[in-house]
Amino acid sequence: MLPRRALVILVVLVVAVLAARLGAQRDHPAPKGVAGTVTRVVDGDTIHVDLDGTDETVRYIGIDTPESVKPDTPVQCFAHQAAAANARLVRGQDVRLRFDAERRDRYGRLLAYVFRADDGTFVNEQLVRDGAARPLRIAPNTRYAARFSALATAARQADRGLWKAC
Repeated sequence: MLPRRALVILVVLVVAVLAARLGAQRDHPAPKGVAGTVTRVVDGDTIHVDLDGTDETVRYIGIDTPESVKPDTPVQCFAHQAAAANARLVRGQDVRLRFDAERRDRYGRLLAYVFRADDGTFVNEQLVRDGAARPLRIAPNTRYAARFSALATAARQADRGLWKAC
């Protein structure tokens, strides 16, 4: 039998590990949802995903990146860099899509929060953190709007990405 002191230390360690895991889950939501594979990166905030053999266009919820492929719109400052940042994060990757209140936009695109399957990276969030995207709040899909806004403020203050270039 373990001495009392060793038992107390063990219990404290177990509680600390469990608390850290719960905290991490609160900060980065578990990537539940629909699984797919990214087949093409369109630009900084739009991708194509193979969902069980169906190619779906997916528009990231809650963020906006400068335009590079929008018809009748000139390429905007930092558009190519934002698209490249998105490609580095998701090109060819298995992802999980989580939805908010609305599943599709008026163009028929899926609206999703995108998570890399291998490590749980929250792609929408990472793009804002890196200064490759701005928050875009469109009700009712606003689950992470406050988080994206705070990350954009930090990126702007640190002069990251588009905040420095544009």
